[in-house]
Amino acid sequence: MLLLGGFRFMAEEATLRLAARGHPGIRPAHDFALRSVAAGAGSVSEVGRRTSVSKQAAAKTVAFLEESAYVLRTPDPDDGRRARLIVTDHGYLLMREGEAVFDELRAEWESLVGRERIADVQDALQRLLGTDEAILDGLTRDPTR
Repeated sequence: MLLLGGFRFMAEEATLRLAARGHPGIRPAHDFALRSVAAGAGSVSEVGRRTSVSKQAAAKTVAFLEESAYVLRTPDPDDGRRARLIVTDHGYLLMREGEAVFDELRAEWESLVGRERIADVQDALQRLLGTDEAILDGLTRDPTR
């Protein structure tokens, strides 16, 4: 429960800080979806598969990202009946600012308990869950491949 509390604190604090930077309403699900599009998820169905949510949940998330100008639907060059999702410059800005917010939060935690203790927590999580790349890859790659 303590790890869940840490995640919840970071997610809520990041939401507040991103809103203050001009990105209101952004939640972790939006970031996961945006990163999956950046990694090649070109449709709502692909976003749903890569983020392990229903097509309906993915559609709602993508609609928010599209309405907020973080993603854009463009005609699929291979199939005129389909639209492809692409991340806009505004979306890439959001991802960079989100990373900066988490860097700030980590630095604040390091100032409270020390850089070494935070590094120890990160090392322990990597041992338990795998490397950062494996975790992040799971958020962006198509699990059916």
